[in-house]
Amino acid sequence: MKKLFLLSVALIGFALTSNAQEISSNALGLRLGDSDGFGAEISYQRALTQDTRLELDLGWRDGNAYDGFKLSGLHQWVFPLDGNFNWYVGAGGGVASYDFDNVPANVDDSETFIFAAGDIGIEYNFDIPLLLSLDFRPEIGFGNYNDDLDFDIALGIRYQF
Repeated sequence: MKKLFLLSVALIGFALTSNAQEISSNALGLRLGDSDGFGAEISYQRALTQDTRLELDLGWRDGNAYDGFKLSGLHQWVFPLDGNFNWYVGAGGGVASYDFDNVPANVDDSETFIFAAGDIGIEYNFDIPLLLSLDFRPEIGFGNYNDDLDFDIALGIRYQF
């Protein structure tokens, strides 16, 4: 436990002392992926400081046992890796509305719920205004049907301006 604590402190210290390359003021595009089906999100990123940004995603989900819409917001910290590569971490949450399959006929099969999310990913800034990213977003839902942990993996394609 002591080693894990010391490693965490060292990583946070490294992250806070790193200087990020300048991130784009705005980026708009798509985030494609999901944990157990297909999801597509319209994704908007807005720079807050030189190395932090806000990401807002509005998406549609088509899973193995549900269909739905989701709105999420994340605060992200961006750190340089090498050249045009960056990595980022973030935290946030959102609200979703799902219509579930395999529910008995006399039970309401829809639910609106909130969720908390984390985010970690890697991105590449091309010399043209294109940003590609691959991220991992664990989400925990707080609802009757969706009260579990989901691991959302997605590819992002965004135009920077």
